[in-house]
Amino acid sequence: DSLDLLKEAGYLYMMDWPVDDQPFWFRTRNGPILSVPYPSEANDSLAMITRRESVRDWTENVIDNFDEMLRQSERQPLVMGVALHTHVLGQPFRLKGLRRVIEHVVRYRDRIWLARPGEIADYVATLPRGTVPGDAERG
Repeated sequence: DSLDLLKEAGYLYMMDWPVDDQPFWFRTRNGPILSVPYPSEANDSLAMITRRESVRDWTENVIDNFDEMLRQSERQPLVMGVALHTHVLGQPFRLKGLRRVIEHVVRYRDRIWLARPGEIADYVATLPRGTVPGDAERG
C-alpha cells in the first residue's frame, strides 16, 4: 500500500525502486505516481559501507556507468542518479574520488542535463502520452 499512501499524502513522485534507468508511472488507487530512477550501484553508502568497496572502485564504477549511459542515451533518454551521503563520501579521504567523478561528468555538460529528482518529475509530467512507460495511467 506504500504507493497508494504516498499518492494520498500528495506526493507526485517517489524514488524507492532502483528498477530502471527511465522514469515510469505506477498506478495507485488515487491516480498515478512517478518513479524517478534511484541508483543502487552509484550509491556511495551501499558501495562503501554495505559492500565495502574502495572509493577508487566506486569512482571507476560511476565513471564507467556514466560513459555507458551517455552512449546509450543517444537512442533514448535515460536518468543516471548518483546518491551521495555526507557521512560517507563527504569524508576528506574520499573527496578525491568525488572530484574525479564531477570533473569527468562536467566535460560532457553540453550533452547532459544535470537535474534534481523534482526537476525530472516536473519535466516528465509535461511529456506527451506515449513517451514514458505507464503514462496511459495519467488522468
